[in-house]
Amino acid sequence: MTDNHTRHHRSSRLSRARALPSWALVAAGVLAGGLLGSGYGVLKTPEYTATSYVIAVPTERSDTATALGFAQAYGRVATQLAVIGDAQVEAGVPARTLRDSVRTSTSPDAPMVAVSAVSGRPSQAADMANAVAHALIRHADTDKAGTHVGLLQFSRAVTPAEPGSASAGVTGLVGASAGGLLGALALLVRPGRRPEDETVRPASVPGPAVAADAHGKL
Repeated sequence: MTDNHTRHHRSSRLSRARALPSWALVAAGVLAGGLLGSGYGVLKTPEYTATSYVIAVPTERSDTATALGFAQAYGRVATQLAVIGDAQVEAGVPARTLRDSVRTSTSPDAPMVAVSAVSGRPSQAADMANAVAHALIRHADTDKAGTHVGLLQFSRAVTPAEPGSASAGVTGLVGASAGGLLGALALLVRPGRRPEDETVRPASVPGPAVAADAHGKL
């Protein structure tokens, strides 16, 4: 009795799944994904990004190509302990916070290093970026006699006015797109219609007039 009930319940669920129109799964995915994405954007703490730029300058005993090479090298060491440890006092945060929050990037065409910091507080993001840039300049000045390349502040980081993280509207659109895609994929694994579920058309039975004519001919 229990097995029959279970099979009947399962069959009912499959029948209801087959009865849903194709667009219903996609629409449900878009709606659910949009709601989840928007909720994430609202609840997530906004993050602010500030960037400071330093430029490598060759001395009289060097050239631009050498400065470009050292800019690449300084971009790699900017987040190392020697520089981070020197910057933590000016930034007012532990070295671990700087290591986790600061990123650098360089250009293959210009001897410049971009030092970017991310924080939930706009002013702190600017302070961290500037502190690491200043520490990197001091680090380069210490080795300037041997490298013949120095670093100069090209542009200070300013306090960002708007967060760099995605807004609730953007995360909602991303979530809706992902939900729609999942809904479309669900259509591919949706249970198919079984032959017995198809509507069986009754056999054609001749009307009385047709039957009478056939009998008269006999």
